[in-house]
Amino acid sequence: MTATDSSLTAEELATQPDCWRRAAALAGSAAAALPQRGERAAVVGCGTSWFMAQAYAALREAGGHGETDAFAASEFPYARRYDRVLTITRSGTTTEVLALLERLRGTVATTSLTGDPATPVMTAADQVVVLDFADERSVVQTRFATTALALLRAHLEAEGALPAGVATVAEAAADAERALAEPLPEGVVTADQITFLGAGWTNGLAQEAGLKMREAAGFWTESYPAMEYRHGPIAITSPGRAAWMFGALPDGLAQDIARTGGLLVAGSQDGGLDPLADLVRVHRLAVAVAAARGLDADNPRSLTRSVQL
Repeated sequence: MTATDSSLTAEELATQPDCWRRAAALAGSAAAALPQRGERAAVVGCGTSWFMAQAYAALREAGGHGETDAFAASEFPYARRYDRVLTITRSGTTTEVLALLERLRGTVATTSLTGDPATPVMTAADQVVVLDFADERSVVQTRFATTALALLRAHLEAEGALPAGVATVAEAAADAERALAEPLPEGVVTADQITFLGAGWTNGLAQEAGLKMREAAGFWTESYPAMEYRHGPIAITSPGRAAWMFGALPDGLAQDIARTGGLLVAGSQDGGLDPLADLVRVHRLAVAVAAARGLDADNPRSLTRSVQL
């Protein structure tokens, strides 16, 4: 972090490595509340939490732990049958999540991950895992979201169900410390536009990266699966713009981006960062771009900490 990173968001995002380690240590005691091997599970959230749900669902299913779907709370398919529904809600007060839990009461096992133990979700869900050490004062989510995913990832790790090639949470936390200490990739703070790309579980991270830049900095971003990027969206990339890939680059993509004249940022090549640690760099970038634009990264326009309808 730099001396100019003085926002609440900057302070909170800098604690992510320690939060992830605490979450990993909590995974054992929380295991009974989390989706069990073989269960058909749905993971639900809103905004950032939905994107973390997408990342976890892909990780869980790819690791052979069980069929797993991810939904925005307002789009949950009630006609489908699941063994467990897991919700992610930092505030514990999000209207759509509470409404979903109320409607599911008594029909399916429900668990919620939350940052605040003094909120309605504590009684709305059958079981609750509290990550209060990762809660935030900023409207913009950084450490709670990634800590929730770290907990779920550590649970898969303990069950021997991480997909091949996915690092341990301890390794991801070490990479996050590097992501906090090293300079941001050259050219991204002054870029006109960034397209974030992912594949598999990192698709959710790419979606979250784009959202974070839009929220905190009012910045033009788009997000796509990496292979879909070449089916049209690559047309937006040009000199002065960037494409940022979470995880390994598909064959030929670097050459395709080079032909556009745009900048390629790839955490897998840029020091071999774990994709979740690479997201920390985007958190830092959002704060830096907001500052450059004279915006308050902690309190984005038109947003509140929790959406209550």
